[in-house]
Amino acid sequence: MGRFERWVWQQVANWALVFGLKGVARRVFDRVLAADPDDPRALASVGFRFAQDGRFREALAQFGHVARVAPDNVEAHYNRGFLLQKLNDHEAAVDAFARAIALAPNHDLALYGQALSLIALKRLDEAVPPLERNTKLQPMSPYGWYQLARVQFDRGKPEKTQVIIDHLGKFEPKIAAQLARETGLRAPPRP
Repeated sequence: MGRFERWVWQQVANWALVFGLKGVARRVFDRVLAADPDDPRALASVGFRFAQDGRFREALAQFGHVARVAPDNVEAHYNRGFLLQKLNDHEAAVDAFARAIALAPNHDLALYGQALSLIALKRLDEAVPPLERNTKLQPMSPYGWYQLARVQFDRGKPEKTQVIIDHLGKFEPKIAAQLARETGLRAPPRP
């Protein structure tokens, strides 16, 4: 299969996915892999199938293969980090997310994922910078703010936690109230 033909089949698979025809996409990607076992997109497709089936180790191997044949593939490194988290290998997840962030410094999900693994490893001081970057990139998402508040509180910084609770109260009052209950700090005034 030549390069152009492979590209055409990849487009067919992409459109099949757009229209929810996963079986068609699977067969097309399998055909592409038969012709080129190192095709990053087709390898990733197999990795996603494994992950959806809960076969995280096999999915990790697929995304590892993608990362080897396409080292600049940000999503391969991000997905490796995500799968390593699922397998509770947070040390390796931190490194995989770091590779994704090095390639795409504004990858908000990689920043968040890296922070979660650092939190799991009790490396709270190191979790602050990626969470701060995540909240700058996703200012209206409560997830990064919630984790940043928890980290600041666990680091013994109640004043910084209170600032976050007050900020969250402006657009996520339920999350802010939950944080106030969890930390024993003041709930923000109702908007």
